Amino acid sequence: MNNVKKSIGWADYTINPIKGLCPVDCKDNQGKSYCYACRMYKRFKWNPKIRLTPLLDVHVPEGSRIFVGSTIELFGEWIKSEWLEYIFKWVHAHPYHTFIFLTKQPTELINWSPFPPNCFVGVTATDNDQFRHAVYHLAHIKAEVKYISFEPLLEYIPMAAMPDFVNWVIIGQQTPIKKATMPKIEWIQEIVEACDKANIPVFLKNNLYPILGLGNGKSICHNNDIGTLRQEFPK
Repeated sequence: MNNVKKSIGWADYTINPIKGLCPVDCKDNQGKSYCYACRMYKRFKWNPKIRLTPLLDVHVPEGSRIFVGSTIELFGEWIKSEWLEYIFKWVHAHPYHTFIFLTKQPTELINWSPFPPNCFVGVTATDNDQFRHAVYHLAHIKAEVKYISFEPLLEYIPMAAMPDFVNWVIIGQQTPIKKATMPKIEWIQEIVEACDKANIPVFLKNNLYPILGLGNGKSICHNNDIGTLRQEFPK
């Protein structure tokens, strides 16, 4: 694999076989762009052309969780279908790893379903509209693990119940951390409670420590041993 980077918490490694400046303009609840990858491309004047780069093997431990496409939206109309075909063929060829995909453009997911059995497929939901969108499209695809990433969680999302076809949930806040975009603890707790009722594992990102603290072992957002944040994975 090329340009492998180490852990981002819920993945052991990240890889970006498609490079270039992503056209998606991610904005927070203040209307400001927050995409770190776009900032890096502009700051360091990296080549903005969207292109496929060959996947070259390097040695990583067997059974690694690898996040594919951390700096670009892989399911946008600007990605050639043959590029994704190349990536999924490569995923098939490495069944001893788990490959994690995350998108803000879930309408295209159906075109690639069913996904290889060693794939986690997720959709980002920063607000209520995106959450409904994520649920609808995840319901129509087949993947070993389907998940929702509430990162950054930008508004209160009513959570009567979490769909039973969701296998995993990630929650985090916007970075760099700002008071104006910081979610309320009640928003986080309501999502966690819904996950617990549906027996869905929850991964709370470390950037939530300023909100949740270390805990006292009693909070549903913490582990019971030393008060660390719950960081669970699908079985």
